[in-house]
Amino acid sequence: MKKDIAQPKLEGVAIVIAPRQDDPDDQLWDSYLLNQTGRAITNVLVSSRGYGKLDGERMSTTTLRHFFEEVPPNTLIQIEPVQAKLFEITNEYWLSCNLNDHMYDKKYIFVPGSISSDNFTAIPLLGREGIMIR
Repeated sequence: MKKDIAQPKLEGVAIVIAPRQDDPDDQLWDSYLLNQTGRAITNVLVSSRGYGKLDGERMSTTTLRHFFEEVPPNTLIQIEPVQAKLFEITNEYWLSCNLNDHMYDKKYIFVPGSISSDNFTAIPLLGREGIMIR
């Protein structure tokens, strides 16, 4: 029965992590929500957390929740700062939002080691490079 329920995929929305300056060695980076759908997304809730092993010990960060009533089309909104030392663990962002009268949930996972200048790509609307998951 669950297979009979249409579950459209959320496209055009990405989570971005980029250094504050064009210096990838900076210890404080920022995460962003990028809306490239061409339509506003509403009732946007982003939950973020980190988990994994750091220096051989299990570690998890506090779960942070951010709410945006509306994210206009073709907009980049800052979510939160991220310390570079947390790139050694999994960083997870869970997005819940409404678009075109449908509610979407999508999980974006940055695996350990993926947030690195080796994986940089040009970030639309930011004007510099960073890591982006669509």
